[in-house]
Amino acid sequence: MSYGTPSPNPARRSVLRGSLAATAALSLGAAAAPALALSGRPRAAWGVQAGDVTATSGLVWVRADRPARMLVETAATESFRGARRWYGPLLGPGSDFTGTTALRGLPPGEQIHYRVTLADPDDPRRAGEPVTGTFRTAPARRRDGVRFLWSGDIAGQGWGINPDIGGFRAFEEMRRLDPDFFLCSGDTVYADGPIQPSVTLPDGRVWRNLTTPEKSKVAETLDEYRGNFRYNLLDHNVRAFNAQVPSVVQWDDHEVRNNWYPGQILEDARYTEKDVDVLSARAVQAFGEYFPVSTLQPSGADRRMHRVVRYGPLLDVFVLDMRSYRNANSPGRQADDGTGILGAEQLEWLKRELSRSRAVWKVLAADMPLGLVVPDGAANIEAIAQGDPGAPLGRELQIAELLRFVKHRRITGTLWLTADVHYTSAQHYAPERAAFQDFAPFWEFVSGPLAAGGFPANALDATFGPERVFVRAPERANLSPMESPQYFGEVDIDGDSGELTVRLRAEGGLVLFSKTLRPGLVGQ
Repeated sequence: MSYGTPSPNPARRSVLRGSLAATAALSLGAAAAPALALSGRPRAAWGVQAGDVTATSGLVWVRADRPARMLVETAATESFRGARRWYGPLLGPGSDFTGTTALRGLPPGEQIHYRVTLADPDDPRRAGEPVTGTFRTAPARRRDGVRFLWSGDIAGQGWGINPDIGGFRAFEEMRRLDPDFFLCSGDTVYADGPIQPSVTLPDGRVWRNLTTPEKSKVAETLDEYRGNFRYNLLDHNVRAFNAQVPSVVQWDDHEVRNNWYPGQILEDARYTEKDVDVLSARAVQAFGEYFPVSTLQPSGADRRMHRVVRYGPLLDVFVLDMRSYRNANSPGRQADDGTGILGAEQLEWLKRELSRSRAVWKVLAADMPLGLVVPDGAANIEAIAQGDPGAPLGRELQIAELLRFVKHRRITGTLWLTADVHYTSAQHYAPERAAFQDFAPFWEFVSGPLAAGGFPANALDATFGPERVFVRAPERANLSPMESPQYFGEVDIDGDSGELTVRLRAEGGLVLFSKTLRPGLVGQ
């Protein structure tokens, strides 16, 4: 999995706004286990996906069913006339036959069509059927505007791919909206959530799941973690979405295990491996193998989840990692906490990158909410807010430091997007309502789940003065997607005015809430 090398043939430059047909049909029988047969031609039955797209670059991902050489071609049209060729890595068992090729020197603000061909490494003439995809590069001009979607929480609480309802239907709904990219806000898989063949709902209906061996137990081995990421790709909606919409992906806890933190030793009887650091190392390897993430490529010297994805003059996305550097979950009442939820080094990185940003809007992509109380058992806190409405304590101290920094450096256009809590809401934070007041007002928007159980709304913590302006949540825990709609959010930045509109959407085409923010302000 190394970066590819382009051929000297230039790509044609023209702006296209079409969409692409879905990936070729995937046989579930063939997809259930990797084929190691040496006969036949390599196949890319898991589809393709693009990630971390900027104005001039992007990553393209594929998985082969056997050892293969990855070849990518890009062009301005679906005919691939005058295509530019990129030579990618050799795909083998060391990366679970996955690979990523970096495309550089792309034209900004244009539709890029790409196709991936897998060739036999011993006989390049034996190549498989090409698999196609497309994405738009970020605009170089402000007036072109930006529109993206976000959500999280996929295949959680035992609600997997249900063929009776058409699988993960929200992905097809998102695909039809044809956004510039999708921000996946964590819990991309539930490695700690086995999928059973069927579940009987309270009203007597039966939820039926597609199942695989790797999803029959909690993930512990590297192969089991890989199998969790492969599971979502069995869904035809996900593969079609990936082929049309590039992603910006982060993780939270369920990629490893519920509510994990570094150094944790498990008491869960389901696990034979009790050291979470061992489990998380396997999980992050599988994550980097199955998602095109620029900072997780094996050729990088500093492999990490947090990064800035710069999407033209209107938008920078600050992808946070609230999992890898946090301290142990506790009641969160410490008066001094230098580690917090981001770790000292990531906090300094974030402040530095926010100061450098010249984008009109600066989205802080958080895998956990700020002012919503997310418990871990009876006494401990899993997120930031701990239910004490007074001055900042515990992990709140780090957030207070960051908010103070944003205010005093007069950093404009910040807003927070997250998922995690399995409902959708909008919170406005204001110092006049807060115990801690040295910050500028800001908004936090929550959306999800995308394909998981729905849960009631969490309590608010008054430390930073949140007001719940909108919420849509079920009244009881773990409602299946047959009982409660799935949620995703939309962000639309107008190129002329620079105004940013957030829409909270429910599966079925409903816009539940909309809020428009003005550019150039420190606080909203």
